[in-house]
Amino acid sequence: MMPKPALKAAAKPRRETAHDAAQDTDARLYQAIFDGVLDHRLTPGTKLPEPELCQLFGVGRAVVRRVLERLAYDGIVALRPNKGAVIAEPTPAETREIFEARRSMERVLVELAVQRVTARDIKELRRQLADEHEAMHRFDQPSWARLASDFHLRIAALGGNSILQRYLTELVSRCSLIVGVYEPPGHAPCEHEEHAAIVDCIEARDAAGAVTRMEAHLRELEERIETSRMLGEKSLGQLLGMT
Repeated sequence: MMPKPALKAAAKPRRETAHDAAQDTDARLYQAIFDGVLDHRLTPGTKLPEPELCQLFGVGRAVVRRVLERLAYDGIVALRPNKGAVIAEPTPAETREIFEARRSMERVLVELAVQRVTARDIKELRRQLADEHEAMHRFDQPSWARLASDFHLRIAALGGNSILQRYLTELVSRCSLIVGVYEPPGHAPCEHEEHAAIVDCIEARDAAGAVTRMEAHLRELEERIETSRMLGEKSLGQLLGMT
């Protein structure tokens, strides 16, 4: 009789290490501020006091400083010597350069997306458009802002180039800083129609048409910016959506 094979010991669940916990904490704080920017709640010039962040997130100053330094590296936060951190305030020249870089980046990613898109991808893009339409008609500006940014990042993901996608994510967040403050309200319907036209071109494998419409969409977005708009006064907890 053949001997029965020895049973393998069941794999033990991986224990979370102190390093893992620290990474989770960093990610939670980073994402809260990043999301606040994308949702247009944290606007340029908003102060990010370290003591308040420590209290809101239950972390020490070392964690807060580490995350703020990472956000500064990504262009989301400005660190001012002896004055603390604030959400970055792009100048007109920086705004022009950011949009110029974004148009160049999205041109390449749209071309790649047209080459690699599948029927399933198109279905997901159509679902994205439906979500935008629903948010627009319930006048949910924070949801609309997030969906509008997600639309561009979703197309970037279809391009299949993770390096370009990472660069675009930074540019989109920096554009959100600008748009959240300086774009006048009431433009969601036309932006939604522009998004739908881009998807139509991608589905038709019309790379030239998709690139042309994307570039026109981004140029119109830049042209609508009004630097005369003023900032509101809210607590940091409110701006982060925590109170």
